[in-house]
Amino acid sequence: MPRVAVAGGEIHYEESGKGPPLIFVSGLNGVGRYWEPQVPVFSTRFRVITYDQRGTGASDRLQRQFSVDQMAADLAGLMDSLRIPRAHLVGLSTGGAIGQTLAIEQPGRIERLVMCSTWTHCDPWFRRLFEARRLMYQQAGSELHAMFHPLWLYPPDYVNSHDGELDEERSRSVAGAPPVEISVGRINALLAFDRRAGLARIKAPTLIIASDNDFITPNYHAEALGRAIPGARLVILRGGGHSISKTRTEEFNRLVLEFLEG
Repeated sequence: MPRVAVAGGEIHYEESGKGPPLIFVSGLNGVGRYWEPQVPVFSTRFRVITYDQRGTGASDRLQRQFSVDQMAADLAGLMDSLRIPRAHLVGLSTGGAIGQTLAIEQPGRIERLVMCSTWTHCDPWFRRLFEARRLMYQQAGSELHAMFHPLWLYPPDYVNSHDGELDEERSRSVAGAPPVEISVGRINALLAFDRRAGLARIKAPTLIIASDNDFITPNYHAEALGRAIPGARLVILRGGGHSISKTRTEEFNRLVLEFLEG
């Protein structure tokens, strides 16, 4: 189980393939296994890195307070440890917020940037949803949250056709859940995130992917990112929900591959 020391803790990562470095950055759950549908395809052309963000998966669980800036610094530290000065980055949801931050604050790190199902800032819709999720963690713990999670991530057609798989994933999620204080701290980081003022400074070629029925981050956030980032390409898919890298895997992979190799 490979780990590297980063900022007084340890980050677990996985690596496969050879070629230009490509880092996949997960959402709120933070675990690298989210990208299992992508790794076999992309590792035939890239050096693919996935990792568990601090507080999640097999990485250290020492921290209780978080910020997206700190998450981006952790990613930069992981890149330093792996001797990767510059890489392509694909980030979903929280991973997209980390991508925005790194592209603004350390532009030399990002070759090409793909952001999927992400947001610009905490508007009232986002605040109400994540305050409710935070309260669910605090009052009922990780198990109840895991029951609701698929209803936020996936559209009905995907849930209906993957019911058994989602039960297995829920069991894995509950068994490996971090302490509630970590989940609450990570939600607090999302509620505080706002990088709108710096988006025009992003110089990396950027692809923004969203779906038209994303419950968590409605596609007006993607449209705002597309307007603010110079030269950004925006693709809004029909259906797929929040986790479109899973629900529309073939289309997602094709779009990202074409962009990264374009």
